[in-house]
Amino acid sequence: MEILYQGHGSLRFSTDAGTVVYLDPCAGDGYDIPADLILVTHAHGDHSMVHKPARKEKCVEIFGADMIDGKEYRSVQILDVSIEAVPAYNRNHRRSECVGYLVFADSVGCYFAGDTDKIPEMAALRERNLDYAFFPADGFYNMDAAEAAECAETVGAKHSTPIHTVPYHGAPNELFSEEKAEGFRPKGRLILRPGESITT
Repeated sequence: MEILYQGHGSLRFSTDAGTVVYLDPCAGDGYDIPADLILVTHAHGDHSMVHKPARKEKCVEIFGADMIDGKEYRSVQILDVSIEAVPAYNRNHRRSECVGYLVFADSVGCYFAGDTDKIPEMAALRERNLDYAFFPADGFYNMDAAEAAECAETVGAKHSTPIHTVPYHGAPNELFSEEKAEGFRPKGRLILRPGESITT
């Protein structure tokens, strides 16, 4: 699997079988590879520019609100990718409208926290033995880098990465903050800058 950090809260990953998934499309480059799946954690404009990625004919869109049924969080299988919605919320993001995602493919487990603060439900993720976890760390709409690091220690993924490090208002220089990333210091820290990728 290849995971590309596009900037802000936007990521693209491609499985070994060629399935292409975009998560929270908005920022950066790299939207030219046609998508099989577009995942949106919530409907805020900096997470839901679903028009940006190129698409395959049978591309599927999944929005966070569609993955919540009352207090139950849904799971779905799209081609070789398994997706589970999990809680994500804070004072700026309603629990009924926002989710994080667990994504499994190629024997790799990833946690995309979505827009959130530290929440009790994160503790249960430790038993999932995740490989990668991505946490917001802007300290404005979400938790700051220090709290995000606490979340990373709680979740216990092998590698943890800060994203959404600045409030996004559409300027190219708002894709990433080195200062905020430097304040994120859990065990297994992995810093990705816009345009950098992980190959598992």
